[in-house]
Amino acid sequence: MNEQARRRPSKPYRRPKKDPVRMLAFEALRAVDERAAYANLVLPPLLKKAREAGDFDNRDAALATELVYGTLRRQGTYDAIISACIDRPLRQVDPPVLDVLALGAHQLLGTRIPTHAAVSASVELARVVLGDGRAKFVNAVLRKISKDDLDTWVERVAPPYDEDAEDHLAVVHSHPRWIVSALWDALGGGRGGIEDLLEADNERPEVTLVARPGRVSAGELLDTLGEESALPGRWSPYAVRLTEGGEPGAIDAVREGRAGVQDEGSQLVAVALANAPLEGTDARWLDGCAGPGGKAALLGALAAGRGARLLASEKQPHRARLVERALAGNPGPYQVITADGTRPPWRPGVFDRVLVDVPCTGLGALRRRPEARWRRRPEDLEGFAPLQRSLLREALKAVRVGGVVGYATCSPHLAETRVVVEDVLKGRGGAAAEAEWIDARPLMPGVTALGDGPDVQLWPHVHGTDAMYLALLRRTA
Repeated sequence: MNEQARRRPSKPYRRPKKDPVRMLAFEALRAVDERAAYANLVLPPLLKKAREAGDFDNRDAALATELVYGTLRRQGTYDAIISACIDRPLRQVDPPVLDVLALGAHQLLGTRIPTHAAVSASVELARVVLGDGRAKFVNAVLRKISKDDLDTWVERVAPPYDEDAEDHLAVVHSHPRWIVSALWDALGGGRGGIEDLLEADNERPEVTLVARPGRVSAGELLDTLGEESALPGRWSPYAVRLTEGGEPGAIDAVREGRAGVQDEGSQLVAVALANAPLEGTDARWLDGCAGPGGKAALLGALAAGRGARLLASEKQPHRARLVERALAGNPGPYQVITADGTRPPWRPGVFDRVLVDVPCTGLGALRRRPEARWRRRPEDLEGFAPLQRSLLREALKAVRVGGVVGYATCSPHLAETRVVVEDVLKGRGGAAAEAEWIDARPLMPGVTALGDGPDVQLWPHVHGTDAMYLALLRRTA
């Protein structure tokens, strides 16, 4: 080293700058990973806190939301790309480093953020949360990723469709292979349908409101919100779709409980049960798995319009409190109890209509909870199976002869839908239930592509709803 080089002053150290948007996105991803939290529960309080601190405007909130949900939805694809850019197995990279890399990959490949800005902002985030040493690693990986666009990377890292169709779809559309296989079995058909479904899972869902009968109408909601902010539902007479996103809690009708946030598929399930043909009395309704309360609130309002009374039962106390909140102000009589639907406190044969929206894997709501696809395992199906069958058997005992039971679940997996109903009717694992199918399709008037019946499976790519399933059964003896 010559004398001039020795005398040259070293470059002063520059402290990293905190970008509040990317810091918040990183914090949300860490909560999802470390605490098994859900983004839709973690993100709102973080955004509220940032707004109150004066750090965020609406554009910042929109970007933070896109970074979190976009990264979670495309995690499988980004993991494959990151893996191709490093010299070690992905499992050997610390999870916080992977979160920063995935956030950077999404900015590079899934947004319109300029390349230099995406890389520099991600490296700056890495300096803040990981330190300068690991920030250099992040910089090197993201610069490799930035050399190609998403399509080029996917072509490079995904196996050819002709060699392994399910693995190809899993990488391209960012779903675990076992979920691709299960959804394909449930959907049937060729490549086009499953690709449309997987892509729909990766799109941001609309925010849909339900106008609770007797308290506000869909028309009144539309008039209040204005045609620039809201559209009528596609299928449910009580649905209103928000076109500009925004915060539903800021809407007076939602804040006052006259309306709520509820997917249109969920609304259709409740309305179909309420409108199923009955002979005899129609005075006592039961929601046997009522938490968190969306269907119970709609059923309660519909029951009130007929002079019927709703009993809403929920096993978990904190979810029972959510049901109470959803039903508060209902125009008719109702009761909320904390009870286990597999060991119910009510007498058998006393209800006219019963709904059991059973616990499940939630594979029908991957648009709203993208992290669930990485959290669920095939063995989870075995854990839910006995509970689902037990809840349906008890629901059929609870309804009177001639009464109607609705078995619903937010999953299209055959092991959670028709197989459960058929097993209960045939007595597999217990006494056979004396009940018959009711064709649910006519009870969703106007809804297209409902299949051969008698049960109904809704689909995100076909109906624009969560993948809700409904089977209607009438007790015969």
